[in-house]
Amino acid sequence: MISSKIESAVGTITLNYEAKRNALSEALVNAEIAALAEFTQLGVRCAVLRAVPGVKVWSSGHDVSELPGGGVDPLGWRDPLRHLIRELENFTAPIIAMIEGSVWGGACETVLACDLIIATPEATFAATPAKHSVPYNVSGLLTFLNAAHIHIAKEMLFTAQPIPASRLERMGIINHVVPAQDIEEFTYAMARQIVQNAPLSISVMKEQLRILAAAHTMSPQDFERIQGLRRVVYSSNDYSEGISAFKEKRKPEFHGR
Repeated sequence: MISSKIESAVGTITLNYEAKRNALSEALVNAEIAALAEFTQLGVRCAVLRAVPGVKVWSSGHDVSELPGGGVDPLGWRDPLRHLIRELENFTAPIIAMIEGSVWGGACETVLACDLIIATPEATFAATPAKHSVPYNVSGLLTFLNAAHIHIAKEMLFTAQPIPASRLERMGIINHVVPAQDIEEFTYAMARQIVQNAPLSISVMKEQLRILAAAHTMSPQDFERIQGLRRVVYSSNDYSEGISAFKEKRKPEFHGR
């Protein structure tokens, strides 16, 4: 599902799950996390997360076949994406997401959780939970809010429509848009530049920024309400309809209940 390598203190994880368009299944996520753990042990100073060159879909997001059935308490579901996001954020060295093709659903959050994003002009990003009547968790929404202005996060989550990399670059969400024929050279040149700097200094600054970005004040009552709102969706007929429609490859019919 993935391949990994290390060259001159730069680690690369390449998504290679073509059968499911690099869907973030539990098995694929576990493979990514294992690669990150190996990078830590071997002293990697910068990591690159990418797909196979020339792909049309960088990742299709959550593996919908692994989502819980209707009526299941979402807090009781072991979401592999949550584990992956934590590992990306806690990895001691910078992670560069190198994006070719389209990015769907939970893969958008995966990319936004990386430290730097470099994409081709053809790349697009679509946050698609509303297409399948799937709720989003609090920490996932914070990932969006830390990367994008709230109005852009709302547009992505409410419309579920693809947004081109060029527009996201103008808003500072993507660092660079680079032609496909140049993106690999550009990305690894940046990685080598990072590797030349002091790794402890970078590691400490990354952790400081992570803590500061997560410093959102919230009362226990508000937190409980946000979690409870997710249960409203998971217990709805629309949730069951969205999952069924995806598996049956048809357009869902939502009724708001």
